[in-house]
Amino acid sequence: MTPLKLYSYPVSGNGYKIRLLLALLGLDYALVNIDLKAGENLTPEFKRLNPRAQIPVLADGDTVIWDSMAILVYLARRYGNGEWLSTDVAAEARVMQWLALSENELLYGLARARAVLVLKRPFNLEQCQAEGKAGLAVLEQQLAGSDWLASDRPTIADIACYPYVMLAPAGEISLEDYPHVQQWLARVEALPGWVPMTA
Repeated sequence: MTPLKLYSYPVSGNGYKIRLLLALLGLDYALVNIDLKAGENLTPEFKRLNPRAQIPVLADGDTVIWDSMAILVYLARRYGNGEWLSTDVAAEARVMQWLALSENELLYGLARARAVLVLKRPFNLEQCQAEGKAGLAVLEQQLAGSDWLASDRPTIADIACYPYVMLAPAGEISLEDYPHVQQWLARVEALPGWVPMTA
């Protein structure tokens, strides 16, 4: 069987989402680190994998998927036995709501605040922090009444939102005011197979 191959970058939260789900699913894969600083994502070879020149990219035999949300959905459907993404229409829609949050308030807020301070990106730090806190408030409200974001069990909604929330302090966004979010982070980290970002 051809092993899965993941093209990623060590400090990427979006790349970590995929490594985390692969670990939770117990899947073996080959990791190919793409040096974004050296422009390896801009080469013709890499652009054949992803014309957007972004990581992560997952290759599963002849199937190549780019974008972290698309990869999460693919892995959940292909290898998750219905446990990480329900086939029920309403349940699936609830997951997609949180994937949308992960790609909006959490990405443009939490992730970009971290990018300003850690990667020296030219975003507006105060605006990013404000957007990130708005996303955390939504998460806090949901998690005050539920252990998980979209179901009574973990789904790819939790995996999509986890990395940049966990990394929020790197963007100088404290999690002290979000006790339910902190408890949820601990629940994610207690899942069998969980792996740290390590970068």
